[in-house]
Amino acid sequence: MRRTRRTRLTLLIIAVVLATAVILRFWDQFASLVAWVDQDRIHALVLRLGAFGPILIIALMCAAVVFSPLPSAPIALAAGAAYGHYLGAVYVVIGAESGALIAFALARWLGRDMVRRWVGRSLPGLSEYGSQTMLMWAVFISRLMPFLSFDLVSYAAGLSPLTFWRFALATFAGIIPASFILAHFGGEIANGSLRGALWIAFGMGLMTGLPLLVALWTKNRAQKETGPTP
Repeated sequence: MRRTRRTRLTLLIIAVVLATAVILRFWDQFASLVAWVDQDRIHALVLRLGAFGPILIIALMCAAVVFSPLPSAPIALAAGAAYGHYLGAVYVVIGAESGALIAFALARWLGRDMVRRWVGRSLPGLSEYGSQTMLMWAVFISRLMPFLSFDLVSYAAGLSPLTFWRFALATFAGIIPASFILAHFGGEIANGSLRGALWIAFGMGLMTGLPLLVALWTKNRAQKETGPTP
């Protein structure tokens, strides 16, 4: 057990050293990366890349989940503007799902203390939901709520007893609505037509309100299953 922890720590130190060396080597580019993540710039670059544009969208979405300072909304909007509602949403889902799985695996591999240092913020508690089914519902509902941190939920799920495949399925099902709405909004902007903006806002309101109702129902159900606390 101790040998395994030492091996993980050694690999982590090596990875940090290599990452630091790369950052120092390309400091100017790295320092402006967050500021660069702008919808118009991404859209222009994606169009210039041609067939490699989808790879950029997927890679940026994945990085935005693993590295929380990178915003994901401009990437999703640019995907919709460049590839339309459906293809744009597909690329966004692939990137977000990949990033979530990486964050989940990192959390499970590194452990709670390392993850807290990595993300620099407190993690939401998911273990209190108990069963695999309830944990799966918790992840699914969190994906429908735009105000909940996508990356923090992924890391927190990795620290919970939730199995990898249940997490993957709950995340996949939960991110489809938001991905489509953002890609649709990006497509509307690219076409110069914002007539659907009200419907989009209404849809996002439903995405926020309905999960809250489901969360209350889930919590009440969990309390009934466990019984009243003494």
